[in-house]
Amino acid sequence: MQQYDDPLWRQIIAGAQMLFVAFGALVLMPLITGMDPNVALFTAGFGTLLFQLVTRRQVPVFLASSFAFIAPIIAAKAEFGLPATLGGVVAAGFVYTFLGLAVKVKGTGFIDRLLPPVVIAPVIISIGLGLSPVAANMAMGKSGDGSAQLIPYDTAMLISMPALLTTLVVAVFGKGIFRLVPILAGVAVGYGLAFAFGIVDTHAVAAAPWLALPAFVAPEFHWGAILFMVPVALAPAIEHIGGVIAVGGVTGQNYLKNPGLHRTLLGDGLATSAAGLFGGPPNTTYAEVTGAVMLTRNFNPKIMTWAAGFAIVLAFIGKFGASLQSIPVPVMGGILCLLFGSIAVVGLNTLIRHQVDLSLARNLVIVSVTLVFGIGGIVIGNGEIGLKGISLCGIIAIALNLLLPGRDSWRSQVLDGEQPRP
Repeated sequence: MQQYDDPLWRQIIAGAQMLFVAFGALVLMPLITGMDPNVALFTAGFGTLLFQLVTRRQVPVFLASSFAFIAPIIAAKAEFGLPATLGGVVAAGFVYTFLGLAVKVKGTGFIDRLLPPVVIAPVIISIGLGLSPVAANMAMGKSGDGSAQLIPYDTAMLISMPALLTTLVVAVFGKGIFRLVPILAGVAVGYGLAFAFGIVDTHAVAAAPWLALPAFVAPEFHWGAILFMVPVALAPAIEHIGGVIAVGGVTGQNYLKNPGLHRTLLGDGLATSAAGLFGGPPNTTYAEVTGAVMLTRNFNPKIMTWAAGFAIVLAFIGKFGASLQSIPVPVMGGILCLLFGSIAVVGLNTLIRHQVDLSLARNLVIVSVTLVFGIGGIVIGNGEIGLKGISLCGIIAIALNLLLPGRDSWRSQVLDGEQPRP
């Protein structure tokens, strides 16, 4: 294991900086889904510490709220309630555990065979495009489902569009560490405009205590919610693998070998299940933090221990959580117009980077059907065993890949210089 001799004061400052980088996306996800941001802070910190325990504190990553679960959590909450949804989150964490066990037994090639790019890419695209109406509604001052006008349209647009523009400008033109915090910049500008328009409710902030326990919620286990949430874990599991490879490339370490992909998957799975037990959103490795590690050259995993500690401390500051919950809908809506679109682009980039040949019939079938099932609103079953949205399209994509002939022929024939198998 590599040794680091960073002085304590430098570790503390770097840890605070890492939390600062992750903070915007970390709290945005629970605010969108109606979960408590203080609980999300606690479960992000606690989950990161669990991950470090399982991986022997060898990998400099920070775990926090996964955007892949936004649409399923919103839908599951409406149908089953928050406690049952949290039970589904706990079960989703076990998907990582199963994948980690499979990697331990069969090697990393198991993941490539079960979840090739032709499967995972359309699922990721479905996550982003499926959420796009939520972003548009919130940007126009409506609730996420568009059922209620919360803020007058004209006022909402005067807040959401500058928030979006600020996020875009910082993401594209920002330098150094500021390039990694476009969400925070967008929230700051949007919140300032909302305050100027007089639509920020400060009464809840004034009434909140300085110190308070986060609003923990115990899970309930409901088969419908579990079946709804579990398939969603496949997409962030692939995101996790990519994140571990990316941070390994930055630090020059092979984390797939040491501590091993099976350990990192297990750590991520335990962090997600623990989040569900406390009432927080599922966790995933944060690309923003990997970018900060690359930029600052802070490779010491102890830095993430400090970041986790700061997140846990902030979780117990009541006024801080109340301030976060006072952020008006248009502020988040403007930023989400970029974030949800970015998720879809990650899926598109997966198809391009891995040279998936969409002129092949099997690839075209998998991608096309997955997108329609994921975005179109098709429901199979009802009640206890109903599947729809991301859950359904994930299962459909895997099933089609396993059942259709030519499982290894998804890559471009022209670039590979070979004919696909029959």
